[in-house]
Amino acid sequence: MKFIFNFPDLGEGLDEGTILEWYVKEGDTVKVGDPLVQMETDKVVADIPSPKEGSIAVLHGKVGDVIRVGTPLVEITGASHDQEQEQDQEQHKEVGEMAQTLPIQEPEDAGAVVGTMEVASKGDVLDASDESSETAGKESGGETRKALATPVARAMAKQLGIDINQVPGSGPSGRVRRADIQDFNERSGQESTRTKSSQSSPAPNGDETYLPLTQIRKTIARNMLHSKLNAAHMSVFEEVEISRLMQIRASYKEWFAGKGVKLTYLPFIVKAVAQALKRHPQLNSRIDMENNRIVVRNRYHIGIAVDAPDGLVVPVVRDADRLTIFEIAKEVGDLAERARARKLTLGDMKEGCFSITSFGSIGGIYATPVLNYPQAGILGVGRILKTPIVKEDEIVIGNIMPLSLTVDHRVVDGGETTRFIKRVMEALDDPVAMLMEE
Repeated sequence: MKFIFNFPDLGEGLDEGTILEWYVKEGDTVKVGDPLVQMETDKVVADIPSPKEGSIAVLHGKVGDVIRVGTPLVEITGASHDQEQEQDQEQHKEVGEMAQTLPIQEPEDAGAVVGTMEVASKGDVLDASDESSETAGKESGGETRKALATPVARAMAKQLGIDINQVPGSGPSGRVRRADIQDFNERSGQESTRTKSSQSSPAPNGDETYLPLTQIRKTIARNMLHSKLNAAHMSVFEEVEISRLMQIRASYKEWFAGKGVKLTYLPFIVKAVAQALKRHPQLNSRIDMENNRIVVRNRYHIGIAVDAPDGLVVPVVRDADRLTIFEIAKEVGDLAERARARKLTLGDMKEGCFSITSFGSIGGIYATPVLNYPQAGILGVGRILKTPIVKEDEIVIGNIMPLSLTVDHRVVDGGETTRFIKRVMEALDDPVAMLMEE
């Protein structure tokens, strides 16, 4: 019996993924739960486990191919069965389901229009009984070849942008099957890869280089544009003197390191933000225009922007208000490490209610952070500067941390924005007092 395993819906609105690595090859035996393939989705890199026990018959796609949710990923054979009959039954079933539920990406020359799959009509589905009419057409001198094909082969050809009439068929009477489409696509893909390889190198005059657009980068672009178009961004900028915070960090840095945890300023900022959100819940909310309401979160899950190799990701420190500085530092370090190793799960990215981006570790001072929509606020932290300041009517050397706060002005007014950032500044100026709070 042959089982066709489609790329599953991993949640969070994901609709496609890129193959990063196959863990199996055709002919391998797998058990339930064995990893089959590593896929890069819009948000994470995930291993896809096998749902069945059996032998790998067909791998759909090569490393680098984009696979849509609901389309074939692998075929697994199990006990002996009339495979051809089973395949035809599954093919017709797949087409019926895909026609109703599967959104697909049209070829690039169609303007990248997203739509539903166009399935061949009954008159277009040809089987061996149509052979005589097709042969007669060819013998009469007609130049157009209309391929004999299974329904799924036609659907797959449409999805991949392949002219099915150009595909040689290996079935009875030259019938085009799914495997023929795959072979044709693979040969075309190899040619395309060679073309892309030449394009990705500098042009002869050295003016341009072409790089592939990864799933994560496409998602970043889409989300940033969605945020700018759907929220009223407003930003304020402040400076906080953190000499006492620097002394506390210096005092405990080695103690934390002895426990395998790196102590940065970020855990203190996370704690300060969580406590400020408790007193200014408007910044811990999102607007729900469809239902004419503002949704206020009663838990404090803080997103931390991580500069990962493939693009910015925002894993979440959950219930930050309940954690100690040590626990936050440990969680931040773990999330950052897994983000850079591409080992984050979807659960690590869910339910963030406010975000923090620390661009100062690289060198920026101020910025206007873009909201992680639909969140109502994001705090940017700049590079710490040694700056002359006035303290008790005297000029002294101060340690200034620049802060950039962006809010959704539809939800948060200017007064509440100012009060929020002031409370964050008070906590960072006097971290001991912050830690004494409930």
